[in-house]
Amino acid sequence: MLKRKFALHICFFIFLTGCTTTIPDVKLSAPESAPTSPLAKAEPVPAAAKPESQSMSLVSITEPQPVVPLPTPDFLSLVAVGDNLFHDPMFKDDSFNYDSYYTEIKSIVQAADIAFVNQETVLAGKSFGYSGYPQFNTPQEVGLALINTGFNVVNQATNHIMDKGEQAVFATMDFWDKYPGITLLGIHRSQEERDKQIIIKKNNIRVGFLSYTYGTNGLPIPKNKPYLVSTIDTEVMAKEIDALRLNCDLLVVSMHWGEEYRHTPTTEQKRLAQFLSDHQVDIIIGHHPHVLEGTDTLTGKNGNETFCVYSLGNFISHQADSPTLLGGLLCLKVKMFEGIVTIESAKITPLVTHYETGSVNFKVYPLYEYTEELAKKHTRKIQGKVFDVKYFTNLAETILGDAMRNENPFNEGSL
Repeated sequence: MLKRKFALHICFFIFLTGCTTTIPDVKLSAPESAPTSPLAKAEPVPAAAKPESQSMSLVSITEPQPVVPLPTPDFLSLVAVGDNLFHDPMFKDDSFNYDSYYTEIKSIVQAADIAFVNQETVLAGKSFGYSGYPQFNTPQEVGLALINTGFNVVNQATNHIMDKGEQAVFATMDFWDKYPGITLLGIHRSQEERDKQIIIKKNNIRVGFLSYTYGTNGLPIPKNKPYLVSTIDTEVMAKEIDALRLNCDLLVVSMHWGEEYRHTPTTEQKRLAQFLSDHQVDIIIGHHPHVLEGTDTLTGKNGNETFCVYSLGNFISHQADSPTLLGGLLCLKVKMFEGIVTIESAKITPLVTHYETGSVNFKVYPLYEYTEELAKKHTRKIQGKVFDVKYFTNLAETILGDAMRNENPFNEGSL
């Protein structure tokens, strides 16, 4: 009875004070005689908490997943120059090393992934007789100088390719075959060889090449060897271009076309350029007029864009008229990202062919490195002709416009 009263007093005290203070642990027990109600339910007894050191969390353990790198673009640089044209006065009697002719542009050429040159004349060897205009045969050492300079794509489909006959064409191919690093365009030993697609893979980008010439100065291509030289025939071209287009990311076509000494493209050049664009050619490299012509960006029937330079002029020559001594070096920066190819930059650096009285000191200079001191020594200046840095700068700006870049294309931030 005392235990029950004590419990009631505690309860009454809690009720009166509304106390939230912790109550000392008091053990109350019901009397043994307390009746048991069938409706009464025992309160669940909480499980005793485990010591913290014994608790365990369930963690899902999985293998680490590999980090997938984000896709990155691929880039490719391509340079191209015009006619490598050797006249008689350019041949050296005491030496057949022509490397010095190209030293001033060597660093630019070697910096490019792909470097194209139009070799205007055959390199058939001494047995065919060295000769200049009008029917050329150039020492093979000139080809070696081009290789040493860094060129790796050579076009031979020109109007002078048949100057020394069929066998000279085969002899020229024999020469280039000695150098597996060179990709030769425009001449072929057989139809099977012509049908073989030319694709250079560089920096994960597949670059396809084709080349055509308007003719061969009236000198016939053997009727039983129509494959020997690639000439402009739109029906044949369409088949070759469409077939190659399927297997490359970037398609480049070399065109020997146009009218000599004319600074603007002819109607026929424009027609052919649109034809090439309609067949989804990406880049057109033009040569033959011996002077610079401008550039254009065409839209093909499929909505594609084609960059065209109608003529890069002479790379080097002994021609006399001042405009023929101004050429151009095309420099392209190509980007491929997730299968899409774009031309990020397409600019032309003007070049000047230098030579002095007595047909000595031949050299190609970038215009940005050509000086008035050099110009005063040039044969043309001594002859009293218009020839100075300002003349070439104005001429290049007039022809090329925004496509001109009068600096090293591989300077940081330029390309």
